[in-house]
Amino acid sequence: MGLTGLRGRIVSLAVLTATLVVAVLVVLSHVLLTRATETDTRTLARTRAEAVAATVQLDNGTVRLVEGTGDAFDAVAWVFADGHLIDGVRHSTVAEVVDQLGTAGRDEFRTTSRYLLYAVPLPVQGHRVTIVVTVDLAPYEHSEQRSMMMSLVLGALAVALAGFVAYLGVSRALRVVHLMSALADEWGNHDPGRRFGLGPARDELGELAKTFDRLLDRVSDTIADERRLTDEIAHELRTPMSVLRGEAQLAELSGTQVDPQLVLAETDRLSTAVSTILDAARSRMRGEASCRLAAVLRQVSEGREVQIDTPPDIEVAVRADVVAAVLAPLLDNATRHARTTVSLQAEEAGDSVLVHVLDDGPGFGPDDLERVFAPGHSGTDGHGLGLAVVRRIATATGLGVRAVADGSGHVEVRFPRA
Repeated sequence: MGLTGLRGRIVSLAVLTATLVVAVLVVLSHVLLTRATETDTRTLARTRAEAVAATVQLDNGTVRLVEGTGDAFDAVAWVFADGHLIDGVRHSTVAEVVDQLGTAGRDEFRTTSRYLLYAVPLPVQGHRVTIVVTVDLAPYEHSEQRSMMMSLVLGALAVALAGFVAYLGVSRALRVVHLMSALADEWGNHDPGRRFGLGPARDELGELAKTFDRLLDRVSDTIADERRLTDEIAHELRTPMSVLRGEAQLAELSGTQVDPQLVLAETDRLSTAVSTILDAARSRMRGEASCRLAAVLRQVSEGREVQIDTPPDIEVAVRADVVAAVLAPLLDNATRHARTTVSLQAEEAGDSVLVHVLDDGPGFGPDDLERVFAPGHSGTDGHGLGLAVVRRIATATGLGVRAVADGSGHVEVRFPRA
């Protein structure tokens, strides 16, 4: 695949980092080696100057060197007495500098292109004596150059090794990621229940596997929710459509006209079903909002004889169309079962607002509290939206809905308080 994408960026970053580290180390080692070389050459110069100074003596008022010792230092040391050279052989390359140092009479280091010169005054009674010594820097410079070349070669090898190791490590890690992605795609198409199941995450790849597992769980739950919603929709739409078809067939066989009131009623049922389902779907895609509960209760009660009992300033953290989509089918259900009275009552309960949909009908038995929300359940011959769709909308939007067995029709909806 080459050095492209994430692999290329990681390897390039590793090579760049290794290059910077190696460059810093090479420069630092060269600086330290240069300082060490300078210290060594100056120490050697001082040692030579001390050795030459040990051979200087005063003989009958004349400064001389001990016999037999001067020849050993002729090429690297010079002795000046009262401004005149008394020992040492002048070299054309450093003669001028040697004369300057020998006549200056002070402790001083001076460096030329190849040599380090050191001048040190020597206290001799009645005379001004200066010793000048030299150290050849060529061997040290050659040593520094060899060290620099070795450092560069080793640094280049270290950078190449770092890049190779980074490439292998990243390739191995990405191979696992590619494998996990391929397996997730295959499971999603053929076996959505499969999971990686690597246990507690020990590294980033373990965290990635857990993330994939959670993602697959959410996808599986979403698919199951959509299937359940489709089944409920199919059930709720099938009944009014069957009624319309049956009425049309009956009218065709008997030669009579279809009752227009029945057609309009069943058409309204279908329209309400579609609107409620679309409201639930939109509520999942949009963000949270708030609305004033009293206004929504009046809206859903229009055209019905419903008693409303709610504080005027209560707000819920739910969109108004979602509140209406949940309460309207419950009011339809209460109206069908009520003998005389249907009412809506709202109350605050901590961080929630409870809305009670009440009617004076037969109500729910203890065994019916969950069954009434099951698809297909109906206590009458009506064909309106079932409570299963209401539960589905409430679940999709984070609300709570439950039936209460208290001797009359009673459904409670819990909304989050704004």
